[in-house]
Amino acid sequence: EEAGRTIKQACDRVDLLLNVAGILGDGQTTPGPERSIAKIDREWMEKSFALNLYGPVMLSKELTDIMKQSRRKSANASGNARAPAVIANLSARVGSISDNGLGGWYSYRMSKAALNQATRTMSNELKRSQIWCIALHPGTTNTDLSKPFQANVQKGRLFPVDFTVESLLDVIDSMSDKDSGGLYDWAGKAIPF
Repeated sequence: EEAGRTIKQACDRVDLLLNVAGILGDGQTTPGPERSIAKIDREWMEKSFALNLYGPVMLSKELTDIMKQSRRKSANASGNARAPAVIANLSARVGSISDNGLGGWYSYRMSKAALNQATRTMSNELKRSQIWCIALHPGTTNTDLSKPFQANVQKGRLFPVDFTVESLLDVIDSMSDKDSGGLYDWAGKAIPF
């Protein structure tokens, strides 16, 4: 809530809210990501939900009133209609329930699945106010979050930050009202919940 108040004091409107904070853990110095049910740690789970779910949802709640004041262009580069304002939540493919064939990573998976549900629920409500909501899977990006797992990433699938940012902004810019509430990867491909 404090971040929302600070933003509202500095800005009279918000056209694009990118909720990108997140936590996964390294499995060495942190309890997560938990690879088995026996490794689940309540405090770690609460921290994961606080950062991966509560933060984005509460900041979105705080800013929706000034997002309704957006004056963003009403058409994208393709001439398609678009919302004056967009909430984009950084999610993950592992937050897809139907795409979970491996298990593990309990707190991270559950918090991202909950964020996907929050994105869909916010979309259903906020679309009426011309605010679209989208969940985005960035792919494995060369950040501190992925460092403990980068050795296992296929060649060519570890993305530089600049590539990921540009790709996700392209996905946001090309979205239409039918995309609001969905989960999409960096290439704009829909991921089932």
